[in-house]
Amino acid sequence: MAQVNVTIDGKSYRMACDPGQEEHLEALAAKFDKYVGHLKSSFGEIGDQRLTVMAGIMVMDELTELQKRVKGIETEMESLRRTRDDALSKADKRDETLVDRLTQAADKIDDIAGKLG
Repeated sequence: MAQVNVTIDGKSYRMACDPGQEEHLEALAAKFDKYVGHLKSSFGEIGDQRLTVMAGIMVMDELTELQKRVKGIETEMESLRRTRDDALSKADKRDETLVDRLTQAADKIDDIAGKLG
């Protein structure tokens, strides 16, 4: 298990993570620190615990909004897939009809050629 020191609101925290995840954890901590810094600049000194809870709620709000957007995109993708599948199905039916007509025409041409020959 790797160890990383991160700084949030000027305080250092030693955290464990999987090997190779150190930079990712440091980036997450830096992003969270920005939330805390934003709140601190907006509300002043309101206590570490309250700042942390408020920042956590902001992160959860952002996550919820992103999840809604992802769900909307997934719904739109499914609709587009259905539209595509319907169009392909109709095209396949048109192709079958065309092949049937061409086969009938070829059979008639063979009949005529047989009568002429």
